[in-house]
Amino acid sequence: MSVDPAPRRGWCPGLARPMPTGDGLLVRLHPVSGRLSARQVRAAARAAREGGNGLLDVTARGNLQIRGVTAESHGRVVDILAEAGLGDARHDGGPQRLTLDAPLAGADVLAVVAAVEAIGREVAGLPAKTLVAVEDAAGGLGPVEADVWVRVAPDAEGRLTSMSPYRARVLSSPRGRGEGFTPLVGGEASAGAAEAGVRGSRRVRLLRRYPLTIGCRLVSPPTRGTKPSPRPRGEEMRTGRRAVSEGAEDTLFPALQLAIATPAAPLWLAPMPGPAALAILRTLLLGLAASGARRMRALPDAERDALLDGLPRGDAPPAGTVHPAGLHGRTLLAELPFGRCDAALLDRLAAWSELYGDGHIALTPSRGVALTARDESTAARLRDEAAGLIVDPADPRRAVAACPGAPACASGGTPAQGDAPRLAAAFAAFSREGATAHVSGCPKGCAHPGPATLTLVGRPDGRYGVVLDGQAGTDTDRVLTFGAVLERLESLRDLSSPWAETGLRDAFREPA
Repeated sequence: MSVDPAPRRGWCPGLARPMPTGDGLLVRLHPVSGRLSARQVRAAARAAREGGNGLLDVTARGNLQIRGVTAESHGRVVDILAEAGLGDARHDGGPQRLTLDAPLAGADVLAVVAAVEAIGREVAGLPAKTLVAVEDAAGGLGPVEADVWVRVAPDAEGRLTSMSPYRARVLSSPRGRGEGFTPLVGGEASAGAAEAGVRGSRRVRLLRRYPLTIGCRLVSPPTRGTKPSPRPRGEEMRTGRRAVSEGAEDTLFPALQLAIATPAAPLWLAPMPGPAALAILRTLLLGLAASGARRMRALPDAERDALLDGLPRGDAPPAGTVHPAGLHGRTLLAELPFGRCDAALLDRLAAWSELYGDGHIALTPSRGVALTARDESTAARLRDEAAGLIVDPADPRRAVAACPGAPACASGGTPAQGDAPRLAAAFAAFSREGATAHVSGCPKGCAHPGPATLTLVGRPDGRYGVVLDGQAGTDTDRVLTFGAVLERLESLRDLSSPWAETGLRDAFREPA
């Protein structure tokens, strides 16, 4: 079978257009919100076994990539994944998945994600790496290299409002993914409605000439031995539709606050009604697509000013925090060591989701998974089952980012994935003080584009360039073997406070 590979850097591989790497072709799946059913998880595991080398990665955008696919096996991989509903969303080179949201996002966020994805698919020419980060006041993403940020604004008392037009109520805390919220885009919320109680659907008119239908199901996990509740019918459904059609759109979406990326920092607008914010977001995406720039921060000042002309500026909201590994209520956030897993682990995750939860998992930006249990007792058992993953927030591996490196990546000069566990052990004293490390097989820095306290950059000769408080593309004159890096870190173990300002600089000063 002839394979049309991803043609250049900056193109994101998908299912139809894989990317050549050192260990074969790489196929990337882009599930919205990172959410996969147990059936889809098993399909990905099967595709990795039958068509790849059995290894998979979770990316920093919460996507899943299958490694080691060949030109001969690619067609089989496509068939397996397409049958499970994991095919590409678009075929024009644009982003297969436009949004990124936190693993503990509430129902408001997931509904906004569905709307943003629908808008993005209508924008031709959108650059492949375009990213819209969607959060509520609970945060969870931390620093993100987004093009646009969408923040769900809480009400006056700091609570998040529900999205259902049938029963307006206030959530005292964000709903986890295990509540079974499924955004449905592109028509009435009918698919799968026979299996679960449908609490609402709504039509939001973003612009007079741009109607967008968004349907939502908000499903509580059924208890054993009970039948699912029926879909709303008759007067209830008609009443809901009439309320929407008569101009109640602004009440069905929460207020949203947008920010646009600039070279210096995100530029925040004032909070506004949800439909108005989504219409402005569409204008911003159209402007990016028409500009020829690959990212929003690269827009010329004049073009950015034109897009924002007349829009009220606002204050930046409080920074959100990243949710650490471990149990959060009934939801377990489990990180994969350096984002890597195999097909057997995927099969176990699918089984755990059915045994303890709602039959779904969510891939997370921390390169792991989120699983929500039915109750507290099953949550504890789920955590025990996942003991081989990173479920302790103090695990030193959480502080180290690593790409596959050589030989899996053709660009890699060093085995970054193999060196990362040893670096994590030697770096543990620093990680306890909040320091971070990044092992990159080459200067591209794919696993962690931002700065880290210590960055090791692989070179073609097998050594590492050492960057302090910088990123993989930063120039450096410090070049060491990996063994020498470990020796210098271990030389600080006896210090009572290795996180002294001069600690790492003393360790890596020249000469040794």
